[in-house]
Amino acid sequence: MKTKILLFGAFIALSFFVSCSSNGNSPSTTSITGTDAAVVSKIDASINDVATIAEDQVTAQQSITAKTSVAFKSLLPICATVTTVLENGTWTRTIDFGTTGCALPNGNILKGKITISFANDFISSTKTISYSFDGFYHNGNLIQGNRTIVQTLSSSTLLTALHPVSTHTINMTITFANGTVYTRTGTRVREMIAGYDTPFIWSDNIFMETGNSITARPNGDVITATITTPLEFTLSCNMPFPVQGVVSIIKNTSTGVLDYGNGTCDDLATLTVDGGATTNITLGK
Repeated sequence: MKTKILLFGAFIALSFFVSCSSNGNSPSTTSITGTDAAVVSKIDASINDVATIAEDQVTAQQSITAKTSVAFKSLLPICATVTTVLENGTWTRTIDFGTTGCALPNGNILKGKITISFANDFISSTKTISYSFDGFYHNGNLIQGNRTIVQTLSSSTLLTALHPVSTHTINMTITFANGTVYTRTGTRVREMIAGYDTPFIWSDNIFMETGNSITARPNGDVITATITTPLEFTLSCNMPFPVQGVVSIIKNTSTGVLDYGNGTCDDLATLTVDGGATTNITLGK
């Protein structure tokens, strides 16, 4: 029987289509384009999906180990199969999404495998999660590399009460379906500011994210993205993108501002390039 895990439907994506060359070496434009914003957002979406799967595997195992009276409600589709091994005090879990495409609740399609490792110590206030990929595709894009997540309980400027805070270290390569290759490095901090007092019920969770990243192409293009206003992911919205927050995108001497709105559960955002006109956009996969 297939094992389910929880994952939340709140990931970043834009309704732009990428139109790069097959090898990623064609000349680029100086200013930020919709394609640039699309690339950053699509990569963010894949990173957030994978991070959620990894973190929720720890919660899923914790609920089993603790034998809680509260049933753990999983949102992982039945097309995903989980294999678990406990050896030398370390849990290793492999999630196989198959080869034909397995749809997450947010509509993103996964193929291949993710392997997650974490210590069998759920009492510690700090946990480290590592994971790797095996033929893993996110919406047709090949994901390679590794990531580390450090979970802890702490206070912050977003919430003074002790709450779960996860720091994500990123070093990945993404090959888009058209053959264009990108490398992504950076750090993302995700804080659970609501719902942390009901750890096995995720529908009431709200996450805030901060951080920065660098996305590079073989032709020398470098796009830097910084979250200037924390991104809010509200699970009750059941949407694959944040409901509010602002991201600053820099390419060469050009600057873009992507604004996700004021917290309303909708699929709208705005994009402003070089302080010029603001364009309304509709978000999507």
